[in-house]
Amino acid sequence: MREAEIRRLLAANLLCALSIVLATLVPAFFLDGFSVLGTHLTWLCVCSVSVATLNIILHLVLKPSQSPKRSSFAHKISRFLKCCIYFFMSCILFHAIIVLYGAPLIESVTETFLFAVLLSTFTTLQCLCLLGPNIQAWIRVFSKNGAMSIWESSLQITSVCSILGAWFGAFPIPLDWDRPWQVWPISCSLGATFGYMAGLIIAPLWIHWNRKQLTYKSR
Repeated sequence: MREAEIRRLLAANLLCALSIVLATLVPAFFLDGFSVLGTHLTWLCVCSVSVATLNIILHLVLKPSQSPKRSSFAHKISRFLKCCIYFFMSCILFHAIIVLYGAPLIESVTETFLFAVLLSTFTTLQCLCLLGPNIQAWIRVFSKNGAMSIWESSLQITSVCSILGAWFGAFPIPLDWDRPWQVWPISCSLGATFGYMAGLIIAPLWIHWNRKQLTYKSR
């Protein structure tokens, strides 16, 4: 396993983490009263757009899953449209799952959907950038020993950390502390964000420490 590839992964992940920090700090200079808690819906939109944009740019620049075959323009357009449909379906699916786990069905629909968009950005968008609209490849990557590259291992770790972070973030909501950050879905979205950022840092470090045991075989 090449050290240069691990360094590329670490640099890309650090840039993704930095995009979240900038999405939290920079808008305050342009939007009056902007804050993570005070204008949480705006922050959700800014954070999702920032992470999505950077992930797409990094994929185009680094090309971790570049195929030797050249595809036609029509194929690229079809692939792009499929990716858009898959991402939207992911947002709907996450929204439904969140409601099934106890989120308000009718009240706070906007909050729940934007939280679902954030989760889809942390998970599904990465799958689409790295694997494309290929469900079979997604199933392979998230199965045991299914990763075939360090990028796919990083995808596993960051996606799982994001979902676990959102799940743990729900624990304080029913407590009667009456804190501003207990309002739905602030603690869950913050938990998902911290989980995602933790996964971005953990992934390259874990891969580096276990590089001698990791073997990626073509399937």
